Amino acid sequence: MKIQIIKCLKDNFSYLLINEKNLDAYVIDPGEAEPVLNYIETNQINLKYILNTHHHGDHIDGNNILKKKFNAKILAFENDRDRIPMIDIILKDAQIWNDDIFKFKVIHVPGHTLGHICFYFFKEKIIFTGDTLFSLGCGRVFEGSHNDMFNSLSKLKKLPPETDIYFGHEYTLNNSIFCKKIDKNNPHLKKKILKVKKKLDSGQPSVPSSIKDELECNIFLRAKNLKEFSKLRNLKDNF
Repeated sequence: MKIQIIKCLKDNFSYLLINEKNLDAYVIDPGEAEPVLNYIETNQINLKYILNTHHHGDHIDGNNILKKKFNAKILAFENDRDRIPMIDIILKDAQIWNDDIFKFKVIHVPGHTLGHICFYFFKEKIIFTGDTLFSLGCGRVFEGSHNDMFNSLSKLKKLPPETDIYFGHEYTLNNSIFCKKIDKNNPHLKKKILKVKKKLDSGQPSVPSSIKDELECNIFLRAKNLKEFSKLRNLKDNF
């Protein structure tokens, strides 16, 4: 499975997952259609499915154009059935989806939104976290509670350390400023920031990160309890 990172809007990431044997593909969170469409048409990709982590416009606004152009089916969580237009297939928490080489588990992670999910490709040890887990950060809590988000992040912390994380936005360098302020003596964080700066300076995105990196460096994953997490989230919201 090839993962093609596609930059959308100001700082969003969409992802094309491509079966290189037959060029069948899935797209995750097409925030706008044009950059995804350009790659698909240039490379003669067969877009079969559109996967959405949650209902926010910057993750679904390309859905309709891509669906109509390629007759692709939209997959989304059952809680978003009334918030994401034209869903074809409803997904449930802990469901396993299996289609040719594409096999993933649905993980419900409320907090940023109540219907947010992640797509965990467990064979490849890859997870697409949308706006729940970023590198060196986590999503703002809009619809759920701090307890929801803390529990959702706790689920992700249990994944294998070598799991690669593909997140929804290029926020890493900005997130690092807050992490460094709170956790200034963390040697792992210092190394991570240097690595991220090197990638960005060379024109590469900071994605992917890994569960191991985030456990070592992400101040939100390092929070020991709900009280500590809530304090950090409130500080970050006003940072």
